Amino acid sequence: MNDTPGLKRVMTLWDATLLVMGSVIGSGIFMTTGIIVELVQSPGSVLLVWAVGGMITLFGALTFGELAGMFPRAGGQFVYLKEAYGKLTGFLFGWAFFWMIMGGGVAALAVGFSEYLGYFLPNLSNQATLWVFSCRGLAFTIGRGQVVALVLIAALSAVNYIGIRGGILVQNAFTIVRIGSLVLFLTAGWLVGKKAGLPHPGALLDFGGGLSLNSFGLALFAALWTYDGWYSVNCAAGEIKKPRTTVPLSLFLGTMGVTAVYVLMNALYLAAVPIADMSGVVRVGELAGTAMFGPVAASAIAAAILTSIFGCLSATILYGPRVYYAMSEDGLFFRSMSRIHPRYHVPGRAIVGQAVWSGLLCLSGTYQALFEYVIFALVLFFAATGAAAIVLRITRPDIQRPYRTWGYPVVPIIFIAVNLAVFVNRLASEPRKSAFGLAMILAGLPAYFFWKRRGPDAESPGAKTSGAGV
Repeated sequence: MNDTPGLKRVMTLWDATLLVMGSVIGSGIFMTTGIIVELVQSPGSVLLVWAVGGMITLFGALTFGELAGMFPRAGGQFVYLKEAYGKLTGFLFGWAFFWMIMGGGVAALAVGFSEYLGYFLPNLSNQATLWVFSCRGLAFTIGRGQVVALVLIAALSAVNYIGIRGGILVQNAFTIVRIGSLVLFLTAGWLVGKKAGLPHPGALLDFGGGLSLNSFGLALFAALWTYDGWYSVNCAAGEIKKPRTTVPLSLFLGTMGVTAVYVLMNALYLAAVPIADMSGVVRVGELAGTAMFGPVAASAIAAAILTSIFGCLSATILYGPRVYYAMSEDGLFFRSMSRIHPRYHVPGRAIVGQAVWSGLLCLSGTYQALFEYVIFALVLFFAATGAAAIVLRITRPDIQRPYRTWGYPVVPIIFIAVNLAVFVNRLASEPRKSAFGLAMILAGLPAYFFWKRRGPDAESPGAKTSGAGV
């Protein structure tokens, strides 16, 4: 009998669907529309960007659902890319995922939380200095907001460390609160809010002013970033009951739910505020809320954003370590991260490793640069993962596929094409930043050959997944 501790399959369809929605709905829906308005400049184009972003996200979810059915274990894209193209491709994704995408993402969410907490408690804001010191002529400042961010990362990591059930409970609770607050905002806005931006209902479909492919591509990139996180359930598939069917269905339900909320929220923004007044505005949610309900709405919106960031951070801390665990299991990352805690049945050291790295990025202030340089590469990895579904249909036709992508091969091909187009558009618009980001990813090559040469342990201590239903 193998007594090696393993992951436990405890997450239901309800948990998985809320994880999809909770990983997506953060501060972006309150802050991205102003950037999109600046690029496309008409109500119809704004709604089109959000609708297309939702459609592309859904196409990705449908494609990832087939991959999850084929490989119902922890790791998500790392597993799919490795199975389709080999370990190097999977590793480069995982390399960027840990050091830049997730590390920078967790740090950005935590610091963003302290920024909005400062709205209510100014002494804990990012602008409140706690400690200033110098080293070799360089001055470093530690703000109270950074300390708040560290405490938040540590607390949520601790909740997830002592068992997946605790992490799910916190994640579910805050997702329900977020969705409820958005539904309340939408209902009150449409029923009783002032509509200074909507002369008549048809104005929402006004496409005047023209629309270039370049501006639409940049706006779509912003929208896709706000939809990002929908693949969280794939990363945590090793702890989901009946993952071959549960993961695909949760992806469909979650992405459809988020798309509906996002399109309705943006329609309400456009109804509440003249589009010219939204252009370039970062806090669009606050602007629209104040226009509809008066100054008192600013505090309510700030509280909603604070709750959204907290919930999104909780979900992100939950699913990220499952990727590092899968990499370590294959001998392509720090060996300790494949350890499953014998009592709590979670990848404890992977959770701690993510917390430590994200915390260091909070203190250094470099998380934003890392994130901006590499986030565009996500769409390239998305395209490669979408293509993996097609590659595996050809190279491994006999593998079990409980769910097959609806609309195959059109759906994955559209997903691939749009992500490649967004990648090329971003590359052309910001060549230096994009080139630097690619260089950061390729810097993982020496690390790959180092870990490959060491090889995995004879028997990975975390290779077992407890429970049936795969």
